Amino acid sequence: MSAANKGKSREKPMASLCAGAIAGGFESFATYPLESLKTRLQFGALEGGKPLTPLQALRETLNQGGTRALYAGCTAVVIGNAVKAGVRFTTYDQFKSLLKDDEGKLTAPRSMLAGLGAGMMEAIIAVTPSETIKTKMIDDSKRAQPRFHGMSDAVRTIVREEGISGVYRGLGPVILRQGANSAVRFSSYSTLKQLAQGSVVPGSQLPGWMTFGIGATAGVITVYSTMPFDVVKTRMQSLKARQEYRNSLHCAYRIFTEEGVLRFWKGTVPRLGRLILSGGIIFTVYEKTYPLFDSIF
Repeated sequence: MSAANKGKSREKPMASLCAGAIAGGFESFATYPLESLKTRLQFGALEGGKPLTPLQALRETLNQGGTRALYAGCTAVVIGNAVKAGVRFTTYDQFKSLLKDDEGKLTAPRSMLAGLGAGMMEAIIAVTPSETIKTKMIDDSKRAQPRFHGMSDAVRTIVREEGISGVYRGLGPVILRQGANSAVRFSSYSTLKQLAQGSVVPGSQLPGWMTFGIGATAGVITVYSTMPFDVVKTRMQSLKARQEYRNSLHCAYRIFTEEGVLRFWKGTVPRLGRLILSGGIIFTVYEKTYPLFDSIF
């Protein structure tokens, strides 16, 4: 990831953690409305109504609760994404350093393996709790009388009614999604970055616009290859999940048999928009802030 270190030298964990946390927090707040719309679209059939387009979902959300409804669960995601990105970049950089060859190069398969490990770590440590809370808060915000009054109240209510497992609902699909996400995103980004570096002066950093474009392209590839995991994850973290599904496989089976295979790509448009921006923002912010923290630590 970082252009600061070459060869077999290992990136500094604290620098990776701080730069990743800043990049993740900034990116999640900037793109949250698209994440909120994606989640609402994925609930779809659970409401028993006609499937909405992204524009219809946006209008309905704003009519029901205004901008506040569009940002329901945002705090949990910003905090979770800051921790997630810090964990992701730290573990990826360490795995990457271990997997480089003697010339300091990282092949695409090894980059994918490092990304897979980073994604699984972030899923367990940060993503599942923050995603579960966010999903339940978005689901709750659609009620005429929402039960949750902020993130802390949502956490207390979920833990009181479902136990600690309530905030780890959907752990299996989250691990699959995050592992696949990071494996595809990092390997795509690494491969595209190596190709782009041939067009700049050796040893110099890529310009910000080029980093943004490479990250955005990696985001597009990631969305289409991992969308089914994301749909199952959202359904398993809904307020009705315990009544509707026995486990993640049962959830996937019901979606496939009752709603059709295309339902696994429901919410692709807002998620695509979010991950294009996300990929561009997070890689650009990380690449620009890592050297600062590298010099501090």
